[in-house]
Amino acid sequence: MAGGQVTWRAVGRISRRLREIRMFARALKSPRHPILAQIVPIRRCNLSCGYCNEYDRTSAPVPTEVMLHRIDRLARLGTSMIDISGGEPLLHPDLEVLVGRIRRRGIIAGLLTNGYLLTRERIERLNRAGLDRLQISIDNVTPDDVSHKSLAVLDRKLELLAAYARFDVNINVVVGAPVANPEDALTIASRGRTLGFSTSLGLVHDAHGQVAGLGDRHRRLFDGILGLTRGFFSHAHDRAFQGNLARGVPNQWHCRAGARYLYVCEDGLVHWCSQQRGAPATPLEDYGDVDLQRGLSTPKPCAPYCTVSCVHRVALVDRLREQPRDTIDALVAAHAEGGGRPPVAVTLLVWTFLTGPHQRLMRRLAGRALGAG
Repeated sequence: MAGGQVTWRAVGRISRRLREIRMFARALKSPRHPILAQIVPIRRCNLSCGYCNEYDRTSAPVPTEVMLHRIDRLARLGTSMIDISGGEPLLHPDLEVLVGRIRRRGIIAGLLTNGYLLTRERIERLNRAGLDRLQISIDNVTPDDVSHKSLAVLDRKLELLAAYARFDVNINVVVGAPVANPEDALTIASRGRTLGFSTSLGLVHDAHGQVAGLGDRHRRLFDGILGLTRGFFSHAHDRAFQGNLARGVPNQWHCRAGARYLYVCEDGLVHWCSQQRGAPATPLEDYGDVDLQRGLSTPKPCAPYCTVSCVHRVALVDRLREQPRDTIDALVAAHAEGGGRPPVAVTLLVWTFLTGPHQRLMRRLAGRALGAG
């Protein structure tokens, strides 16, 4: 890899971390804006995975001007991050225009893709557009009747990303999918780590985002992969929340979908999430403070067995805001259950902002420095 590419990557990574810290500080300061929104610029997909309920084979792309207007509307709501999903978003002819608009509005830009359409030229276009993060879900090592999102097909795409992407790359694996060889998930996660990518772990769910628990084989696999997943907060969160689901145990938590997380479908309607389309199905154009407050306070009957991890992680931010000591203690305990100790940085942050003698002063200074006030 050329030295200039390494330098640009380092600069971009530092810039992203600073923007993410500011986003996190702002989310801790106030619950009155969405942290994450997912938008769908096209429902069509080039694949037809047997377990997926988020695609069709015929839909045309949403017109670019319509999508730009939706991005602007989300910006006016104060949204901190926007992920572009589908269907397969790389099928949209102006995807890079959408990414550029997200970034120009001061929002962190993400992309969820199956990766099939990635080329070096496309990766470099996404670099120029300012993409911050990309996630690929891979289901098996070789294609089978359930899924063609396979390492054998996508490994060359991963190598291109490792060589040319200036944005963060995450490889997501799913445990519980009815693929021929479930142990493939561990091979895929290990390959992602070898290439320098982060990895995350999901649980297969039904058409409503629910899970009934995993069998012994899949639970052992879940434990093996969890040790390869992302940093302290994600690892501890997944061990606590997804660990319960893997055992068939419900989670007691307050879902903030419809407020801190928004799912905007191709028709421009806001839903709680991709698995609860139809609730509330309010036009984004009409979505405002009253709707956000309703989403924040409304109990979701689907929450106890929900597997939608991005919604869980958004709720974790509010738990840290509302009950910082209890939440940190729970995360440390979950991390320790997996044989880990909290990083020195986490211990230092806890002392600085939660337990140290100057905690209030330090929180106030940090808020001013990060522009979160």
